[in-house]
Amino acid sequence: MLADIISAGLLALKGYIATHVLTCLVPAFFLAGAMVTFIRREAVLALLGEKVSKLRSFSLASGSSFLIAACSCTVIPVASGLYYAGAGIGAAFIVLWVAPAANVLALTYTGMILGTEMVVARIVAALLMAFAVGWVMTLAFRTEDRAEAIPVANPLEAGSIIDKRSVGLIVLLVITLLAPNYLVTSGPYWQKILVWGASALVSGFYAWRSYSREEIRRWLEETWWFVRLIMPLLLIGVFIVGIIGFLLPEEWIRNWLGGNGIVATFLATILGAFSYFATMTEAPFVHTLMQKGMGRGPALALLLTGPGLSLPNWLAIARVFGIKKALVYVPTLVVLGTLMGWLYGNFIL
Repeated sequence: MLADIISAGLLALKGYIATHVLTCLVPAFFLAGAMVTFIRREAVLALLGEKVSKLRSFSLASGSSFLIAACSCTVIPVASGLYYAGAGIGAAFIVLWVAPAANVLALTYTGMILGTEMVVARIVAALLMAFAVGWVMTLAFRTEDRAEAIPVANPLEAGSIIDKRSVGLIVLLVITLLAPNYLVTSGPYWQKILVWGASALVSGFYAWRSYSREEIRRWLEETWWFVRLIMPLLLIGVFIVGIIGFLLPEEWIRNWLGGNGIVATFLATILGAFSYFATMTEAPFVHTLMQKGMGRGPALALLLTGPGLSLPNWLAIARVFGIKKALVYVPTLVVLGTLMGWLYGNFIL
């Protein structure tokens, strides 16, 4: 029995490495590293202050968070750093939510495994939840005394968020990430590798001509940081998912998480809110559960709350931001995640 369990985990790991690492993860890591290296953090921070229009700051916090690949715990230093540097509480908690719930790496991998429709649903739901969380936190703590925040600069004076050459690089990296997986939808895997290789060569040549050695070194260091942080957890997560898929009874999944009812969606939300998922490990887990009968509404709820919340995340938020903020933030996301999953399962074609 033990040998069968280990074999199930190894089989899942083998399939994952063979079909996803080279043409999906490698370009995604390079893209994430480029975004961290070449997007000006000062210019972004200048648009997130307490006195900035909520529509503007919430929009920027939501959009920029898609570019931060982090799990529910590793994003806490980023969000708290923004908050204590002067960003508004709404914007800081939007980053705290969107970065793990809908970052570019997780979305890409979700598309590879669960399809474009689920990716679109995840993006829309994450954005709607982000604005709701931002407003709830802003209203709940509007009278809170804070140390004097850093003055918010005029966005125009803060400089551009990214220069033209870096826009070109990021566009090429996005093409390298998407082209193999969307242009080659059938046929042997080596065709994807050829498309990936051609795109990667063009991106590499562009970077070599456009950046100094020091800039490329910093980019590679940031890329390696993502690999070192995420890859071990991801491989462990896939191995565990294979074991869970082997052990979990299909009847239990169909009875408790099947269909798109409010109870099933709420249970999926609670499962995600308590469990810890390294970023991108939620997609294969949800895929396994859907194969066993989980409804698409509970699936979306689990995709949102699984990577976005966890018990360690709750405790860390309470310690860094205060218990009151954690007691408002966590239940708000549980309610919103359940609502979004239920709406998607019952009313979205």
